[in-house]
Amino acid sequence: MMSRTLPTGIHLLLTYKCLMECDHCFLCCGPRAEGTFTLDKIKAVLDELVKIGTIEWVYFEGGEPFLFYPLMLEGIKLAREMGFKTGIVTNAYWATTEEDAKLWLTPLCELGISDLSISDDTYHSGDEEEPPAKIALATAEKLGLPVGSICIEKPEIKTEANENKGKPVVGGGPLLKGRAVEKLTDGLPRRKYDEFTECTEEELRNPGRIHIDPYGNIHVCQGLVIGNMFKTPLSDLIVNYNAESHPICGPLLQGGPALLARKYGVKHNKSYVSACHLCYEIRLALLDKFPEYLAPRQVYGLD
Repeated sequence: MMSRTLPTGIHLLLTYKCLMECDHCFLCCGPRAEGTFTLDKIKAVLDELVKIGTIEWVYFEGGEPFLFYPLMLEGIKLAREMGFKTGIVTNAYWATTEEDAKLWLTPLCELGISDLSISDDTYHSGDEEEPPAKIALATAEKLGLPVGSICIEKPEIKTEANENKGKPVVGGGPLLKGRAVEKLTDGLPRRKYDEFTECTEEELRNPGRIHIDPYGNIHVCQGLVIGNMFKTPLSDLIVNYNAESHPICGPLLQGGPALLARKYGVKHNKSYVSACHLCYEIRLALLDKFPEYLAPRQVYGLD
């Protein structure tokens, strides 16, 4: 096994449920999505993180973690008591006024969280003049919370003459996986599938952070998992993870999504918008072949 570094961050997908159903959502979250952590499961994760020994950060996100506010607060409290830095990712639906935002944010000040990331873009707020995200950001700053915004714009069509001989390519915006493949790829310029010979968005060999969902799946990319913590201890899965021997990560490291398609003989279109777009479509076709490594199905828009 090649030497590798262990992750320093763990992101708990506290729930797949969300009030919104954004076009760009990697995880296909929404009001009908199922799967939420319990307190016992959070405790089990935290106990395993101590065994790993390299974890510094624990993030609570989703879906929308504020939908399960008492559970989120208790999880943060436990993580802080164990010495981890904590963060939250939220769409701030709860910040209807500054006064109300203070009610939600003050307990976070008392817990001493290290980061509050608020989704502040048109996917979440549309064209509102004073969206909840803006109110939450301003209120958090007044309270002295370490806060920042996550702003994902629509895909941008640009030209990169040196690399693509003047052909238009897609840059910026959301990664084209999950719901974004269905909602955002129409009309975007495409390139031949065999041009996508590497994964440029995730460090599959040495992931710096891992996502864990309520079903126990350990994600190195949304819907691409290395095992299930309810079947194998989380610390063992992370310490013993070998990307080269993984049936999906291995081919991606060797030759990107183009090789993944060829290796398993997946039928596909001639062109795609991006490597993520091709990779997602190939993985979708391989769900039944590798259900233990491509999960859960709802991340792929399936029940």
